[in-house]
Amino acid sequence: MCGIIGIVGKEDVADRLVDGLRRMEYRGYDSAGVCTVFNDQLIRRRAEGKLFNLVKTMANDTADGTTGIAHTRWATHGAPTAANAHPHATGEVAIVHNGIIENFRQLRDALAERGRTFESETDSEVIAHLVSEQVEAGASPQDAVKSVLPQLRGAFALAIAFRQHPDMLIGARLGSPLVIGYGEGETFLGSDALALAPLTQKISYLEEGDWVIVTREGAQIFDENGDEVERAVTTSGASAAEIEKGNYRHFMQKEIFEQPTVVAQTLRSYIRQVDRSVALPQIDFDLTSVSRITIVACGTSYYAGMVAKYWIEHFARLPVDIDVASEFRYRDPVMEPGGLALFISQSGETADTLAALRHCKEAGQTIAVVVNVPTSTMAREADLLLPTHAGPEIGVASTKAFTCQLAVLAALATHLAVTRGHMDRAEESDVVDHLLEIPACLNAALSYDDAIAAMAHVIAPARDVLYLGRGPDYPLAMEGALKLKEISYIHAEGYASGEMKHGPIALIDEDVPVIVLAPSGPLFEKTASNMHEVRARGGKVVLISDWEGIADAGDGCEAVIEMPKVHPLIAPIVYAVPVQLLAYHVACVKGTDVDQPRNLAKSVTVE
Repeated sequence: MCGIIGIVGKEDVADRLVDGLRRMEYRGYDSAGVCTVFNDQLIRRRAEGKLFNLVKTMANDTADGTTGIAHTRWATHGAPTAANAHPHATGEVAIVHNGIIENFRQLRDALAERGRTFESETDSEVIAHLVSEQVEAGASPQDAVKSVLPQLRGAFALAIAFRQHPDMLIGARLGSPLVIGYGEGETFLGSDALALAPLTQKISYLEEGDWVIVTREGAQIFDENGDEVERAVTTSGASAAEIEKGNYRHFMQKEIFEQPTVVAQTLRSYIRQVDRSVALPQIDFDLTSVSRITIVACGTSYYAGMVAKYWIEHFARLPVDIDVASEFRYRDPVMEPGGLALFISQSGETADTLAALRHCKEAGQTIAVVVNVPTSTMAREADLLLPTHAGPEIGVASTKAFTCQLAVLAALATHLAVTRGHMDRAEESDVVDHLLEIPACLNAALSYDDAIAAMAHVIAPARDVLYLGRGPDYPLAMEGALKLKEISYIHAEGYASGEMKHGPIALIDEDVPVIVLAPSGPLFEKTASNMHEVRARGGKVVLISDWEGIADAGDGCEAVIEMPKVHPLIAPIVYAVPVQLLAYHVACVKGTDVDQPRNLAKSVTVE
């Protein structure tokens, strides 16, 4: 997801704009740029690649001015080149844009017929020309923007600077988040509160369709109908310290090691320790009337939903469907009356998931969301908000957000079971005791970090890796494969262990490591049988299990990763740690960019 920052300030803003971009590097990007307004000019500096390339460009060619906009771009339309980098500009207007303009070809063709010349391959540049066309014809900036916004189909967050108005910016949002920050004699725009954290703690979130005129004195906000509106000013609580690595080599490593703390924080908000029970936030609907749950999510959040399906159906005896958000609406799903639609997202802004949420709301479903950003769009549109408390997650590959999602979903499954009469108080108390063990078990899992690092060389040379798991460990196998793909660029796939004989076994040879997640328990024997089949074909088995499982099946393995012995309920949360650490250390061996892997963005706000 691209990043936006804009400042109408009291002093030169270029350095602060670059600092703002630096705080948004975690989102993923492949080019960056800045534009300031100075001496009746738009001064634009852009560079492809990482931010230090832009810093070098600006060291040789400064950009003065007290008003400016800046952007990190993740390429959609057009290659990641300096010419396609934002800001895009005409002689009168400069814009930065997050999102995608779906009708840009029609708009671009019409503009070209009217004599407009384009410098880039992007969809975003049409916005600059549309606004500029109006300004050049004599319209005020606000009238120009007001007339252009209804022409745009798709998703956008915009910050627009004007050559003839050096003390003003205009922002707008539809489908992509945009935040206003209020300072002393200066005002800011940003993609999120974290981008503005060192500048101000006083922020407002624009609603869908809002646009805003930003000056040093403050902000004038209008809704999609052009009517002036007020949006609540809140204290963000975001801290610049939250985006520091401290003594860790990478943000991903830091966030893996934060998991005992943040999972404990998350569980604390769902568990009443006095009576060992689970309590959800205030609910304005009857959970006992829910006939079916539909879980919708993307990527790692989807795998958290898969684990939740096991838990909810096992404990609450409630049928659960699960869908990838990008496919959900297009198969025209049947939505039963009385259904609960559950959406899982770290950011709460994921475009596919948000569109699915609105589809379910139109279909009469009750909406619940598990999100890490309680002020996000999904959170604001939900009937039931189930926040995680992971804190800002900077590494693109999700780690602590995933385990916090699982903690919330385990609490939800327990509460559903109790509410629906499938779990008595004694059983609930027993489950809560196991949930409260999770932070200590995560600490125990992290203690094997050095051992996992030492065997990363077994995986690093591979071109292909298979992950196997049964029951709730099957989604963990897919999550482990995803992590390895994301940051080490090794092709990896996760399979249900019993499915290996139905095709994937054809891939097994001495060059294909097979990572098996198999805590001891009722499913272990069957998984051990699958391991023997792999070894019989020359495959290298890396077994992740507890001491009992390793004792039963560890002989003949290429390597073993020992985990603490835990209750099956919490095994998926604890076993997330070794698959995260394994991916991390393999990526370090290979020398890849762990925190900002190629082609990936932290939050995907376009379909």
